[in-house]
Amino acid sequence: MIRVSYGARRRTAGPPLPVCIVLFFVLPGCLFLSGQEGGGAPVTGQNPDVLRISPDEAVDMAVKNNLNLESTRIGTETKKRKSDLSWNVFIPSVDIGGNLIRLNKEPAGMTIPFPDTMGGPISISGGFQWRVSGSLQVALNLNYALFEGMRNTRLDYEAGLLSYDKARAQLERDVRKSYYQMLLLQENIALLRENYGAAERRVAMARANYQSGLIPEVNLLQARVAMENLKPTIDQAENGLKLSMASFANNLGLPYGVQFELAPVTEEMVFIPLDTEELISKAASARPDILELKQNILLLKSTRKHTLYQIYSPTLSLSWNADPTFSKNPWKDNWFKGDNWSQSSGMFRLTLAFRLNTLFPFTSEGQGLKTLDDNIRSLNISLAQAIRGTEIEIYNTILTLEAARNTVEAQNLTVELAERTYRLTEEAYRAGLTELLDVQNAELELHKARIGVLEQQYNYIRGLIDLEYAIGVPFGTLSAGKRS
Repeated sequence: MIRVSYGARRRTAGPPLPVCIVLFFVLPGCLFLSGQEGGGAPVTGQNPDVLRISPDEAVDMAVKNNLNLESTRIGTETKKRKSDLSWNVFIPSVDIGGNLIRLNKEPAGMTIPFPDTMGGPISISGGFQWRVSGSLQVALNLNYALFEGMRNTRLDYEAGLLSYDKARAQLERDVRKSYYQMLLLQENIALLRENYGAAERRVAMARANYQSGLIPEVNLLQARVAMENLKPTIDQAENGLKLSMASFANNLGLPYGVQFELAPVTEEMVFIPLDTEELISKAASARPDILELKQNILLLKSTRKHTLYQIYSPTLSLSWNADPTFSKNPWKDNWFKGDNWSQSSGMFRLTLAFRLNTLFPFTSEGQGLKTLDDNIRSLNISLAQAIRGTEIEIYNTILTLEAARNTVEAQNLTVELAERTYRLTEEAYRAGLTELLDVQNAELELHKARIGVLEQQYNYIRGLIDLEYAIGVPFGTLSAGKRS
């Protein structure tokens, strides 16, 4: 069983790390995650002035303060509200209005002549120049497509939930990878500082040997130059760590200037056996990207069905309207007397209608159905490509994990041999039996072995995080099940 632990630990003296290897750890540390807002609740470590953050706490802060994730959450809440109230399509529309009318001319009256036996002629008024009327209309259109529209709204909300879960999983994946990356960078800096201490010891040994006449002055100068050359390398690595931690703090939503430290991950972890076929099967059914594609296909099929019902099913329209009109003088007579109001053309109407032009495939409605069919086929192709790509991705990830495991097993022995070689060479140099170049070569080989182990440990953790995202399980599931 191979155990991998993280955090600063005491190491034997080692040589300077080349700048290119330092950059390997520095550059990836600046993950360009989404913009954040402040307000994450910190967890106080042993130092009250410095926040100590664990990987889980870092994820919680990022999820709480990530602006892109918050935007996705708001969109999901909007879709939920629409889904919960999708029944409101059965609420009839109600329109109410009132009119105050003044005719340009006062209506002309009429005179009816009568025979002399009945008296004189009778004059009838044509009405008033000012008039008041109201309107009230209630309407409801019923179509079978309304039921599919409600289902479509619910599917859209479920698609929003999957999009949010996907964005959250991606954010957690990036935060965890960045966290472990900075831990490795801290260990790398610790190696460099130990190397600088070893270089100081070699300068002291060279000075003593020079004063004893065992070595020429040039050897002493070479030892001092080698020590001074370590300073810019250490400064570059420390600046890279500061940049990574500043970006990380911004991603977590920590206020500017807040000092924090990463809690070392000391849990023991073993390399675990992986079943390629089982993992591919899980990814095909649980990977966030694939789940989102499948839901989008269901949503598009529902949209097509909704459109089909709208085209090929009749619409039942129910309406009722009233138009009460005030028959007296609106400025003199009583508005609240029922006899003064009359009904002109109010009615209840029930209409069953069917559009015939939509039956032809060359109409805009018919072409809209064909467009939806094309979109569904395109999404199915994208789904097939995503599944195949996932199979290749998981296969490559497992190969990377196996390669990391094999490399660490081999390089653990290499590190032991390199440490022993370096100690013997340094003792020989102290006794004046070997050259400084031999010590530096031994240092370089020890560094190569140590860096190789660090790289492969990081590759293994990064591969596990990517694999857990790919198969859609909570982060830590694979390793947690195999911890002793």
